[in-house]
Amino acid sequence: MRVVLQRVNYGSVSVDGRTIAQIGPGLVILLGVGPSDGEAEIEYLVNKIANLRIFEDEQGKINRSVLDIGGSALVVSQFTLYADTRKGRRPSFTDAAPPELARPLVDRFAQRLNQAGVLTQTGEFGAHMQVTIHNYGPVTIWMER
Repeated sequence: MRVVLQRVNYGSVSVDGRTIAQIGPGLVILLGVGPSDGEAEIEYLVNKIANLRIFEDEQGKINRSVLDIGGSALVVSQFTLYADTRKGRRPSFTDAAPPELARPLVDRFAQRLNQAGVLTQTGEFGAHMQVTIHNYGPVTIWMER
């Protein structure tokens, strides 16, 4: 699994002009699934993300997690994180998991993050989404497992 994690003041997803998810302070998580990913990757990333100290404390130090601040998460499936751009000018996405494998893992990831105590919303798998990200900091972190 590959994750681009962004600390945000606000995030939202719209499909066909209607907002289907939105959060205030927290994390927008762009999540890519590879063909060999499963529960182990989900558990590792959920634990790491929920407890990652990337929010400021009272002294302005980056010392708090999304759990500590009571923040939310917006999970957006992003197969393009598996783009292979080594050859030619058009990326290949053959390293991404097929939709029938990726969809349940994205759903499970969001479910586990919610169970870990982070109020979690999602985009719409496979839809053309308009994602609004008000990155705060900016803080953007890439993770892989």
